[in-house]
Formats: sequence, C-alpha cells, structure tokens
Amino acid sequence: MYVSDYGGKALLHATSDVESRGRGPIELHGQRDGPKKMKVTQWIYKVGGGHITVRTDASLHFTDVGEYFGGSYWKVHQLARFTLRKVLPDGGLGPVVRTSPKLNYCLRDLDRTRPGKRSPRHRVYPGCNQDRRIKRDRLGTSVGWSDIYPADYDKQYIDVSGLRGCFQFTMTVDPKRHLFESNENDNSSHRRVRLPYTGAGC
Repeated sequence: MYVSDYGGKALLHATSDVESRGRGPIELHGQRDGPKKMKVTQWIYKVGGGHITVRTDASLHFTDVGEYFGGSYWKVHQLARFTLRKVLPDGGLGPVVRTSPKLNYCLRDLDRTRPGKRSPRHRVYPGCNQDRRIKRDRLGTSVGWSDIYPADYDKQYIDVSGLRGCFQFTMTVDPKRHLFESNENDNSSHRRVRLPYTGAGC
C-alpha cells in the first residue's frame, strides 16, 4: 500500500490478487449484446469430463484503462471492489465510508501462486483481448493461478481524503455474486490501516 496526492486528494493504493482455489478453473464465455458489452455464461467442468454451461448475471465491458496501461480491454464488470470501514472503539466495524472507483478486472493466468495437482504448469488463459470488434470472448483463471494487479495500476485506490483514525480496508471478489463458486465465503481479504496513512496498522 501507499498514498499518492492527486489534485489535492489523498489516494490509498493497494495491490489486488484474484486467486482461483477451487477444484476447477473459473471460465467465462462472453457473447456480444451491445456496442461495448457482452453477456456471460460460465463453463463448469465435471470431474468425469465435459462441462456444464450456466447463465450468469455477469457481463464483459470494453474498458479503457488509459494509454499508459495499454488502452482498452474486455474485462469482467464488477468483478471486485475495495471498501473502507471505520473500526469502532469496541473493535467492531461501522458502515462502508469509501469505495474504489475500479470495478472491472480481467480473469487470466498471470502467476502460478499455489501449485498443486490440479494446477496446470503453463498458462491456459492469456491476457484480456483488446479487439473491440470481436463477437465472442473467453476469460478465466486456472486452479492455483492468480490474476494480480500492482498498486500503481489504473484505479487501484480508494480516496481517503480527510479521514482520520483506524479503518478496515477490504478487497472483495465477485461482490454481487454473479458467478458460481464452490465456496462463497473466501472472497474477501482485509487489512487494518491508520489514517492519515504512514504504513502503520492499528
């Protein structure tokens, strides 16, 4: 984590790590249904071979991340978000006080972070597609792999201007529960930070 000053605002940046830890990959298939949008079905692979196809409420959006980061990509809309909640004197948490502007993320095999029997040795799902003209797309993350974005990537921050005290910073994957998972209870990671930010916890 680190803080930057942008136009007089204090922005708390953080790295994100979307991990695939189930028994099979997360694999999404998009089909064009708008100028910059695709509806999404999910492929769930069966133990004995083959797969089932299920409709989801997820969508792919052709997302501009700026020329510095490569332009535009097909990304999963509302795949993850950062939130900030005040830590109360009794150790409990108050309501969400700030959220991140970033919602859209790729799904890809970037780093093999937890090798295992079900983890392929080589990438199955590459980086996200940048062709705005395609009618279909496939995104995914293999078991044991992660899609990671550094803290200085596009919109990897929460505006913490004016906040003081102890807060809980949370990253949640699939906050709208648009995707089917074997475990819906391991989608969040937390870290407590003291603001103004100096690197110290609380």
